[in-house]
Amino acid sequence: MADIDAYLDEKRRALAARDARIRRGEVSPVPLTARATVEGGSGVRRIGIRRHAIVSDSAPDFAGFDLGPGSPELQLGVLGSCLAHTILIQAALQAIPITALEVAVTGTFDPRAGADGFEDIPVHPQDLAYTVQIDSPADPAVIAALQVRVEKACPILNLLRQPQTVGGRFVQGRTSQESAA
Repeated sequence: MADIDAYLDEKRRALAARDARIRRGEVSPVPLTARATVEGGSGVRRIGIRRHAIVSDSAPDFAGFDLGPGSPELQLGVLGSCLAHTILIQAALQAIPITALEVAVTGTFDPRAGADGFEDIPVHPQDLAYTVQIDSPADPAVIAALQVRVEKACPILNLLRQPQTVGGRFVQGRTSQESAA
């Protein structure tokens, strides 16, 4: 898997070009948007992000068809992906060679949450943990310093670790999906 090191060279060049654009004032905040629509008859959720589509579904014991991961599972995958990407960024910036990289994220979701007699069980995934398996000829102290930089810089890890304000509203009426039909 020496391809990761070749990719890190490309990543390093891209980061340097981006940093130059930041210093020139050419970079500003990027609005993020995701839309989830629900299909009648199946309850399958189609998530649209830019030009990408992701299918989310539930297991059969939750009236799903297991056509895709559930939302809590997607969250774990998002965390793992963000950690992996942040590792690649930091390794590129620090010229740390990586031969192979894998991030495993685990957690617990209790479907009894909120049911009668289980009101004290949190409705959100809990006990989140990650393990990074990294193959690198770098000194262990370099990898330990990499972990510190990654944990400081990873957007999704910090989103989950820090309290967030999430606004919301319900708008009654036709959805954009219905209006387009």
